[in-house]
Amino acid sequence: MLSKNQIKLITGLKQKKYRLQHGLFVVEGIKTINELLQSKLTLHALYTTETFNIDAKDAVIISESDLKRISFLTTPNKALAVFKIPTAKSINTNQLIVALDNVRDPGNLGTIIRLCDWFGITDLVCSETTVDCYNPKVIQATMGSICRVNISYLDLVDYLKTTNIPSYGTFMDGEIVYNKDLPENGILVMGNEANGISKTVEAIVNNKISIPKFGDFQETESLNVATATAVLLSEFRRLSY
Repeated sequence: MLSKNQIKLITGLKQKKYRLQHGLFVVEGIKTINELLQSKLTLHALYTTETFNIDAKDAVIISESDLKRISFLTTPNKALAVFKIPTAKSINTNQLIVALDNVRDPGNLGTIIRLCDWFGITDLVCSETTVDCYNPKVIQATMGSICRVNISYLDLVDYLKTTNIPSYGTFMDGEIVYNKDLPENGILVMGNEANGISKTVEAIVNNKISIPKFGDFQETESLNVATATAVLLSEFRRLSY
């Protein structure tokens, strides 16, 4: 059986302040846990309900009722692991970087992390107001890509001011991206779901780009930020392929 202290620690990791305090985050699901076990992340604890093929010597077998007590999911997924939060590495400016300005939805951030992984973006820069990448909902949405993308949280305005590579921000009135000569290295800045890129960041961005709208219905005002990121990363990579 799990002790009260173990349960308190794990359930507390649902909140950002406790994740920061302990330097730990929770991962659920056999596939994602196995993927992270193969990475350079450090395992803190692993709890499972059965002895299936999972690559960890220190797995603790617990009951389904105990798993329900510590799981963040409505339907627990047979395994829950706790990993140590890694220290962010220095950002490599000799490549394409994605920067997020106050992206708040966990699902959007998780999808963008997966997109970075797919398109070979190794550095994701987040404003300090962007949702925590170790939020359980973000982790679920990354499907394991969290271990292959270096994620840094910093003052985005200061970073853009001091980084000597071109930046590309997404705006409704920006130059159509298909008409733009895009470089292999630069910073693609994506904004908040409701308000887009903030005025302070807009003032620093070198290039304003947009995705053209082909539909006739005006009710569609904008694309979801994760969808827009996919379109733009595809175009950046197409031109350098």
